[in-house]
Amino acid sequence: MHILIIEDDRELCQALTLQLAARSHTADCCHTGTEALYCAMKDSYDLILLDRMLPGRSGYEVCRSIRDQVDVPILMVTARTESVDKIRGLGLGADDYIAKPFDPAELVARVKSHLSRYQRLTGGRGEDDGAIQVGDLRILPQSWKVFKGDQEIKMPNREFALLKFLAENPNIVFSKERLFETIWGYDYVGDSATVTVHVGRIRDKIE
Repeated sequence: MHILIIEDDRELCQALTLQLAARSHTADCCHTGTEALYCAMKDSYDLILLDRMLPGRSGYEVCRSIRDQVDVPILMVTARTESVDKIRGLGLGADDYIAKPFDPAELVARVKSHLSRYQRLTGGRGEDDGAIQVGDLRILPQSWKVFKGDQEIKMPNREFALLKFLAENPNIVFSKERLFETIWGYDYVGDSATVTVHVGRIRDKIE
């Protein structure tokens, strides 16, 4: 797997690169927000590790810009642990949040979990069939596309999986915990508050 590390601490970048290499992952490093956007668009990556504090552009700006163009897991790394920062990062498209200081081995374990989950979510993409129609909303389960009328709505993998699950189960009330277990799985490092953030993002796009 090919991973992009966006981190201004060059020693930390090197340590993470070595940890990932020990698990047969390759990694590229960039150190500023402007450089990060160029790297993310230039090459294809399976996962992005993104520091919140970057020279040039903040990690939040970078996250939003990357998420508009790229559908891969984004893990934000930050020295701040306030819940408002976590919610903001998730709201902009991050898939997970890890606070500094951290054990590099723990971060690599989270990387492995996200890569495995992403492969399970996207492994069955194929030809369009079995479209789900809800009002003027059309969901194509095989190609992972969503249309409102004639306009395609871009959705990252977990937003799509959550919308598809709810559309397939109309008029049923699910708890946040049930949705979290179904879409993110037991191996995901996080909590059910993530569901609220993703539901809000879906509503903003389709309503």
